[in-house]
Amino acid sequence: MPFRDIAGHQRLLVLIARAGAHGTLPPSMLFAGPRGVGKFQTATALAQALNCVAPAAGSGLFELDACGVCASCQRIARRVHPDVIVVEPGESGSIKIDQVRDVIDRSAFRPFEGRKRVVIADDADAMMHPAQNALLKILEEPPSATIFILVSAIPDSLLPTVRSRCSLLRFGTLTTEEVANQLIHRHGYTAPDARAAAAEADGSMALALERRSVDLIEARAIAQRLLEHVARSKDPARRLEAAELIKAKTQMPSAEERNRLATSLRALRSLLRDVAVIATQADSRLLVNPDAEADLRNLATAFDDRRSRRAFAAVEEAIAAIASPRNASPKLVADWVVLQL
Repeated sequence: MPFRDIAGHQRLLVLIARAGAHGTLPPSMLFAGPRGVGKFQTATALAQALNCVAPAAGSGLFELDACGVCASCQRIARRVHPDVIVVEPGESGSIKIDQVRDVIDRSAFRPFEGRKRVVIADDADAMMHPAQNALLKILEEPPSATIFILVSAIPDSLLPTVRSRCSLLRFGTLTTEEVANQLIHRHGYTAPDARAAAAEADGSMALALERRSVDLIEARAIAQRLLEHVARSKDPARRLEAAELIKAKTQMPSAEERNRLATSLRALRSLLRDVAVIATQADSRLLVNPDAEADLRNLATAFDDRRSRRAFAAVEEAIAAIASPRNASPKLVADWVVLQL
């Protein structure tokens, strides 16, 4: 995937491409940021740009970019290029010292066919401490033709000595629009499905793809009906009736029931966030559910800034309770959160 096809992070991508074009890339880098926002794709795009047979130099925003279609780019994308090495957790969920030693041995040689050897450690925080220690020397003095890229969603889990040897590039979350556009243009989602999935993805493409958009659309519709119900009534009994909207209608395994409620609560949180944006008269471009703006404006008359913030905090607490290993009852959580709205 060339730089031009990556969602978001434009300023950072431009800087990386410029450094690649001028040969000023740091030899060891740490790509840090939330899971699923494009860190690994950026590392792959850089490996392609540095080894592309017909790089798109000076075209568009980027001073250097891969063509994406040559044999070298295709092999890097398939992870079979001899000069682009990807290290990732094995079945144990960790990266062990033997994997790192293998990389160190292979890095001692000049690239076989490319211009640069690129070593990408995905989920680098899964590296065992002995493996991290083994990597220290080569991170400090890597071979001239080799670049190391560590990719991590929790960089603080890496040893300070490892972090200090890498130039830090920090990635932020994607906007809802960027996630939705990727789902539409690259994954075949319809616009409503994409918007629903993007609204619940917390700026992460990985989370958007993990969740079934059909379930999300239904969850958002139910959450909106629940908010409309509680906005009309302060009677606790009537509110508890509304809680039935987010409870399981039939017997289902406990884990499935909890997942279903968690999906409903995330949809509720997303809508309440937008109600707060409207209530405070903030820029409407901040909305994560822009297609529901008209309905949310009606809700904002009942949920002023103070109430929407209190409700948002209650939903956050309910989500935490459902995710807790203490196994809070989904039915009790649903009743409690509706009474707090």
